[in-house]
Amino acid sequence: MTTLVLTVAGADRTGLVEAVARVVADHGGNWERSELAELAGTFAGVVLVTVPDAREADLRAALAGLEGLLEVTARGGVERASAGREEREIALTVLGNDRPGIVREVSATLANLGLSVERMTAQTRDAAMAGGRLFEATIVARASAEADLAGLRERLERLASEIQVDIVVGTPAAR
Repeated sequence: MTTLVLTVAGADRTGLVEAVARVVADHGGNWERSELAELAGTFAGVVLVTVPDAREADLRAALAGLEGLLEVTARGGVERASAGREEREIALTVLGNDRPGIVREVSATLANLGLSVERMTAQTRDAAMAGGRLFEATIVARASAEADLAGLRERLERLASEIQVDIVVGTPAAR
């Protein structure tokens, strides 16, 4: 079996997921996992599929046939560099007044501490009572088993103070 990671994007309309799912199924593929969303009128996502080795080229060609409906890019799945190494997941929530640079600052701090972002969702929304906009993010990052969690918390607390947001560190909920 071949593992493919599909990235999809196109103008949002009814039937986009069905179109990709039909092509995958018609070529003996299995839809394993996905993250899909509509953002500002664009439908976008990432889909992990497996397909029999002998059908991979045909699946790639059929996905290219969706051009005009969706832009689809198929990449071969890659074994994570940390495979075989013991790791732990760290969950973060970030909440504060919205301003440019929050994601840059948080992601740079995580990278400098050797953490890799596994999943991230972020949004802005109206602040109910205070007016203005709030920024909120949920991040799951991977750290080596040897990572200094006390040092991580300390550095994130300093960052939260510097950029004036709340950052809560915990463990992710089971998925």
